[in-house]
Amino acid sequence: MAPPPTLEGPCKLLPAPAPGSDVFAAVASEYAALADEYGPRNVLVLKRHPTGLESLTEALADADLSRADGGPRSPRVESLPEHASKTIEEYDPTLDRLEYEERIELISLVIDGANRSVPDYLERAAAHESFTRDVGQLLLAATRQRIRRDELDDPHDCLAFLYAMNDRFHAELDDRGYVERADVIPQAVDLLEADADGLRTRVTASFDAVLAVEFEEYRRLDRRYLAALTRDAELVCLGERHASVERTRVEPGSVDEIAADAGLEVELLEPETVRTTDARSPHQPIVRFLATGESPEQPPDADSMGRARRIRTGTAREQVRAVATEIQSLRDRHGWSYDAFAVAAPRIERVPEIRRRLRDAGVPTATIGTPSLAEDPAVNELYAVVTCQCERERDGDALERLASATTQGASDPRAASINRLRARVPDFSPALLADTAGASVRRSLERWIHRTDLKGRIAREEEWVDAREQYEGIRRVLEIADFVEETDLVGPDWQGLRRMLRRTIRYDAPYVHAVETRPPTGGVTVCAIDDLKYDSRNAVFLLDLIDETYPGEQFLTQLFPQAWLRQMTAYPAVTDPSLEAITDTFATVDTADVGDPFETYHAQRSRRQLALGARAAERALYCCSYERGAGGLRRSYDESRYLQLIDATPGLTLADVDASAGVAIHGETNALEALLAQPRGELERVLRKASTGGEADLGETEALFEEIAVVLEEGDVDADLADAVRSQFEFAAGEVVRDD
Repeated sequence: MAPPPTLEGPCKLLPAPAPGSDVFAAVASEYAALADEYGPRNVLVLKRHPTGLESLTEALADADLSRADGGPRSPRVESLPEHASKTIEEYDPTLDRLEYEERIELISLVIDGANRSVPDYLERAAAHESFTRDVGQLLLAATRQRIRRDELDDPHDCLAFLYAMNDRFHAELDDRGYVERADVIPQAVDLLEADADGLRTRVTASFDAVLAVEFEEYRRLDRRYLAALTRDAELVCLGERHASVERTRVEPGSVDEIAADAGLEVELLEPETVRTTDARSPHQPIVRFLATGESPEQPPDADSMGRARRIRTGTAREQVRAVATEIQSLRDRHGWSYDAFAVAAPRIERVPEIRRRLRDAGVPTATIGTPSLAEDPAVNELYAVVTCQCERERDGDALERLASATTQGASDPRAASINRLRARVPDFSPALLADTAGASVRRSLERWIHRTDLKGRIAREEEWVDAREQYEGIRRVLEIADFVEETDLVGPDWQGLRRMLRRTIRYDAPYVHAVETRPPTGGVTVCAIDDLKYDSRNAVFLLDLIDETYPGEQFLTQLFPQAWLRQMTAYPAVTDPSLEAITDTFATVDTADVGDPFETYHAQRSRRQLALGARAAERALYCCSYERGAGGLRRSYDESRYLQLIDATPGLTLADVDASAGVAIHGETNALEALLAQPRGELERVLRKASTGGEADLGETEALFEEIAVVLEEGDVDADLADAVRSQFEFAAGEVVRDD
């Protein structure tokens, strides 16, 4: 392993996670000092992660500069991976970055062609749906940390095999002139340190100072990149104590220790430098408690009390509905716009479902992401086209025979593809496939998109959020078609394209694709909790605060049993932390309370995630949980242990919210569900009254049922909906028994 990098300059640290406005104020202050000395155009601001880059840029653009040199005031702000990518392009503009879809295909071919035996465990694990994604994440992490098989001393058989495949995979990339995204920073480090072809001189000529933001998340190779970049420039690092989640996944230690070991002079920002807690953020003591373990002073005064709100529901689906209701209620009370809200999921895989349910409830969402390709209607249409073209290529008359037969409900993929195209495309016929087919699969797909007005259909039929996502899906399919025609990995024909599309759709993972959280049209931001670190909203809803999520029951990966991970020292994450490492990394840990070091360490990372997500709220913080099945018919609340800890700490309060009380029903889905729930709900109300000896007012029930009957008889109500409402009356009356 290379010696630790040597950095020169100060590392200024905020004492604890503070409100986002405080963080931006501190960054703006340091930026203004450098910009006044060197000029705004000569100061490079590097943030470790891309998320929150727009918010940071806006804050720096408003910085109070005393120097006016007549040039543009736009700050130069980039994420470290973005800057490293430009460095590689500066060295060799002909290098191609391997896209995720291309990576899937190439690495699968490498593994398929392996001449060493696959460990039995991996053979069995390959049958699980998440296997390929888990392996992909493991190899991405190994690449980022530059872990090579030959440099390891007796690794576990499974890791030895996977790392050997990863080394072979990168040898193939080198031969083909590709660079993998995960390998951008390691390669850029090598090029800068060697000053290949005078690269370092060319790259560093455009700035005189570097402000490294979010320093607590800079890993070993990141710090080496920073060291190579700032040999002839002034460096100022800015970070936060008790705020590292990503770096601490792979290396333990506090940011103070990391900075000191790198040669930086650690400076703690004085309390007066940081704005005092805003009275509008009553939950800030909760943020501090989660991050540092510090409780409010006793007896607490009004300013030191920590207050947040809690939403508890029966199911995960009801949780999102309750959040939608509370968002509408806050809008009614305060007049807040939708983009004043953020809803945070524990994992990005949960984001597409949450967005969909919020939109069904009448809440517009702003987040533009790339959901699973398997759920994208436009991608499925194009995949059906490719499947049918493959059949045409094999047998020119096959589609006519299939189309003339009754194919409804057929399991044959060719028939299913024809059915899909019939349902989506007006006037579809096999002749349309023949008319759009040509020698180039890319141009053939473009002809299909144009002839069938695919983008126009999407624009007319879909909400703008769904339309944007489907346009992105179309772009990805066309890029895959380009790759198929250019590579020798698969044949440049319909069969090759179908093979690659099938594999990509099956193993697509949302965590590798960009998510835009503030498009110009506005709406509620839905994102993974980690994406809120450099963001702030009036109200933030933290979802899924149950113990199996925070801290969770399975850490790092599903690929290997937890007992194995504890012994895998070559795994690209912290698997065997010492007691000293745990207490040095997390101020919230008491040595006497450490049971299993592995679980304790990663549970504390989860606690920090909650703290950083909570600090994004400026006015109101909502902690949301739901019931979890406990086997059999029993269901019980299994709230996160951290919520329970907050509840038990003097000076910290969680106020329960009834998100269904007194709020108008918004959204078609909510309206339908409320209507269907009325018969059984009224019956339960009457039974509750009777069981306690009270008297139920049947006049209210009669009036409600008469109103529903009038709507069903005279209103423009779908027949299926009317039948569904009547069936609810039958259920309530006991005339129909549900067979569970």
